[in-house]
Amino acid sequence: MRRSAAPSQVLGNAGKKPRFIPPGKCIPVCLKNETKEMDQEMKLKEIDEKEGDASLLSKINVQNQNENFTQSIESTGKVKTKACFSVGKCSKAGMKMLDVPKADALCLPTSGTAKEEAAQEAPDCLAKYFSVVWCKASKKKHKKWEGDAILITKGKSVILKDMEGKDIGRGTGYKAKELESLDEGQTLMVGGKEIEVMGVISADDFSSGRCFQAGIGTHDTVPTALSQTNTKPFCKPFKSVCQPSTKENMLKDSQSCKPRHDPNASNSLVMPRPNSSHQWMFNKAGLPVVDVVVDPYIANNLRQHQKEGIIFLYECVMGMRVSGRFGAILADEMGLGKTLQCIALVWTLLRQGPYGCKPVLKRALVVTPGSLVKNWKKEFQKWLGSERIKVFTVDQDHKVEEFIGSPLYSVMIISYEMLLRSLDQIQAVEFNLLICDEGHRLKNSTIKTTTALTSLSCERRIILTGTPIQNDLQEFYALIEFVNPGILGSLSTYRKIYEEPIVRSREPSATEEEKELGVKRAAELTRLTGLFILRRTQEVINKFLPPKKESIIFCRPTALQLELYRKLLSSHVITSCLQGRLENSPHLICIGALKKLCNHPCLLFKAIKEKGHDPMSEEYDESSLYEGVIDVFPQDYTSDTFSETDSGKLQVLVKLLAAIHELNSSERQVVVLVSNYTQTLNVLQDVCKHYGYSYTRLDGHTPVSQRQHIVDTFNSKFSPAFIFLLSSKAGGVGLNLVGASHLILYDIDWNPATDIQAMARVWRDGQKHTVHIYRLLTTGSIEEKIYQRQISKQDLSGAVVDLSKTSEHTHFSIEELKNLFTLHEDSSCLTHDLLECDCMGKIDHQS
Repeated sequence: MRRSAAPSQVLGNAGKKPRFIPPGKCIPVCLKNETKEMDQEMKLKEIDEKEGDASLLSKINVQNQNENFTQSIESTGKVKTKACFSVGKCSKAGMKMLDVPKADALCLPTSGTAKEEAAQEAPDCLAKYFSVVWCKASKKKHKKWEGDAILITKGKSVILKDMEGKDIGRGTGYKAKELESLDEGQTLMVGGKEIEVMGVISADDFSSGRCFQAGIGTHDTVPTALSQTNTKPFCKPFKSVCQPSTKENMLKDSQSCKPRHDPNASNSLVMPRPNSSHQWMFNKAGLPVVDVVVDPYIANNLRQHQKEGIIFLYECVMGMRVSGRFGAILADEMGLGKTLQCIALVWTLLRQGPYGCKPVLKRALVVTPGSLVKNWKKEFQKWLGSERIKVFTVDQDHKVEEFIGSPLYSVMIISYEMLLRSLDQIQAVEFNLLICDEGHRLKNSTIKTTTALTSLSCERRIILTGTPIQNDLQEFYALIEFVNPGILGSLSTYRKIYEEPIVRSREPSATEEEKELGVKRAAELTRLTGLFILRRTQEVINKFLPPKKESIIFCRPTALQLELYRKLLSSHVITSCLQGRLENSPHLICIGALKKLCNHPCLLFKAIKEKGHDPMSEEYDESSLYEGVIDVFPQDYTSDTFSETDSGKLQVLVKLLAAIHELNSSERQVVVLVSNYTQTLNVLQDVCKHYGYSYTRLDGHTPVSQRQHIVDTFNSKFSPAFIFLLSSKAGGVGLNLVGASHLILYDIDWNPATDIQAMARVWRDGQKHTVHIYRLLTTGSIEEKIYQRQISKQDLSGAVVDLSKTSEHTHFSIEELKNLFTLHEDSSCLTHDLLECDCMGKIDHQS
């Protein structure tokens, strides 16, 4: 029988009468407890009072292993302290006893002292959690519940949270017994809302956030709606007269439907068969289940981790891993063959399917950066040939309309930029699979590219990225929301349940409780996303790749760089920025100026001249930053004259290139020289011209149609180019530059993913030589500080795929800015000093 919802029964005021207890059940228990407590009193007299409450509790705990006390511990899961009951002389101040069963407690009168102690100790009680429904308080007999919620009870207080983790009600002053006895079907008033308990939630489910996730299921669950009997479609009577029965048709189909390739052949790659739940949902016609086997033509060339990746993607896009979800994120590190795994999946599903041999896909869409469009087409031809599949690439000469009108093409490859221009035509095509290469660019759900791709009606979506989390967990949510919309709830829910607890747990001031909660929430987020995210590191292919040697070279700044650096740090803009008097993020302007100076003083000189000759410039902060800096340069200084002696990094680079060029005379040893800025590439190009090094260049100004040809020519062993000048923004992702065995990263980026992507261009499948990677940093400068922040970002990885907590857009504190805008002239390597190692690095440097 449901408990009454009348206010007099719900509010629990002082005038409420105690619940009636049957005397037959109560009296024996009371007598039994009375005897037990008298025995305890006799034994407590023998205990030294100086032993304190802890020793009393331990001795009472040993002596009271009877049935009732064992039942109490199992039912409540905790031990109450200072819960003293008055029976004769048994009520003593400071005495600790195990909690007794609820029925016993109702029979024993409680003294005034015990009530005060219970009130003081109420906050220390363990919290309990309940799933409830709620509505606004009313006197209606039939309630109209407005939503689900979570009720937290602790002592005499309650908190009501909605399914987004927000507090929607609080209350205190309840009777502890009333809250402890809450059970399914009972009601309670909380902050003007009436709630009804639906069930009990475990502490683990609450701390992990699992109770806030409704609707996510695995392949083992069957939706309620689908578990009902489906009615068969109406068939005209005259058609069934001359045709065999349904059973005969099914028998005939099962005999004719055979796997396209032999599943029992050696080295065959067979996809998992759908279970009964999947068949119930997607095989309503009762077609025979057939093995899906990857074409041996491509399967024989796959490595083990690639086979596992194909199976994972197949299960995701077929809805086998998460009920009703068809998206996946393949987050393997660079060089593990994400493109090949997708090609194998597309080719398999275009020709096969698990039900009645019907293909799953008719047409697939691959969206990729412009520099990789030709590379994708080349990979399709490499692994499948030009006879098996026709691939259509969209460019200036080949429009989307040609793909629509031709039945020959089943795969279309298009760049993100071209997709925005041709969105109307693409929306008219029914694609069954969408693959987004370098999908981390979809980390912002508000940009046009993400909005355009989301508007496509394709449910099966795959994101390929080597860096799923570059800066923060909100970007991670955007990727997940794209492939599987709504699987983590709304953005506000995600922030409350996962992002905020995880980030808060990593702050230096976090309490132990916050740290524990953050770890549990991160583990639960990893568990949920692990259903459709697969990430492997380079360790799985290290044994197939040649050795890699990575060197960090700290370069001393020149005298001119030091003098200019001091002048910038003493400018009015930076001093005001450190005092917090300027707005509109002027610190980013200051950081940019210092990074230009670290690369070469001529870049700073050009910036000053351009600002001085621009009367329309409204960048007052930048102009004042350069005030008086021009006087530090020599009077005859010009930015057009090449001078390697003005930059410490450039001096090191020239010597490094000379040493590699000597090796190039005996065997082909070529270099990829990477920078984040086009102006810096211009300086590096002047170095190549000055020393007569042959070079090729790829940056943002290089036509997209020519980029793959430039890469292929450079990788050829007959290429005359010694240096490949590469912009990390234009070609730092996806390109295959295995023709080079040396890579030099001339400058550094705030985002470690940018540098990692660039460095992965040479150490990947197809590389035959030992790879040497060099990173140049100006010692004691802002570059070394950025490098240290990169290390801290990568050390934070592991909580959820690759968790990082800061980015270029992070709001710097005053202390952080002071650290960034400090020049350490007395250190040959600040990072080495922070390591506090005992090596002889300084002595070697001086010698």
